Amino acid sequence: MIRLDYATVLADAADRPQPLAAALAGPPEAQAGAFAALVLRNRTIRSLLERLATLDLLPAWYLAAGALAQTVWNTAAGNDPAYGVRDYDLVYFDDSDLSYDAEDTVIRYVAAACDDITELVETRNEARVHLWYPDRFGIAIPPYRDLNDAVDSFPATCTTIGMHLAAGVLTVYATHGFADVLSLIARPNPAGIAPPHVFDDRAARWTAKWPQLTVRRDRIEAAR
Repeated sequence: MIRLDYATVLADAADRPQPLAAALAGPPEAQAGAFAALVLRNRTIRSLLERLATLDLLPAWYLAAGALAQTVWNTAAGNDPAYGVRDYDLVYFDDSDLSYDAEDTVIRYVAAACDDITELVETRNEARVHLWYPDRFGIAIPPYRDLNDAVDSFPATCTTIGMHLAAGVLTVYATHGFADVLSLIARPNPAGIAPPHVFDDRAARWTAKWPQLTVRRDRIEAAR
């Protein structure tokens, strides 16, 4: 988990992006800063982070997963930063009430706070994923311990990433570091819990939109 000054990253995002190879050459904090600057080129991500940072009633949260990686891929391809992004995943963790009604209250709260942001925001309480996972994917999983534990289980290493903004500090959490996402590699997460077809389906959808991606099947260890 790396903490960055949001104003500095925002200023970097306005500059010409540095080559991804140069970003990879730095230490982890420099990689996180380069990654964040690329992601903040997406105006929807900027708007969401800044809006979510004002919501006192929202539990621990990240803007996470595909939209972050896809914005980086778009920069590498010279696309509009938001090209191909279907939705923006807001994940949070609250195990004090695992009812759907409690989650729906948060979903509605976020929707009302972000009603002028037209892009789809999918809000999910990761503390209750184990309740519906068997019906959707056919396997049982244990409850997540916390929000980072949930992000650690996402199907692809390039999407095990979350960003949080509070009091001018941008926190970036990346289970496997930034090598895969900055190298345009889609690879199964060794700690992923989803059946293999979930990664396969996503990889096929991603490469149809971002043909510069390389899909790999070898495994890497978590970098956290």
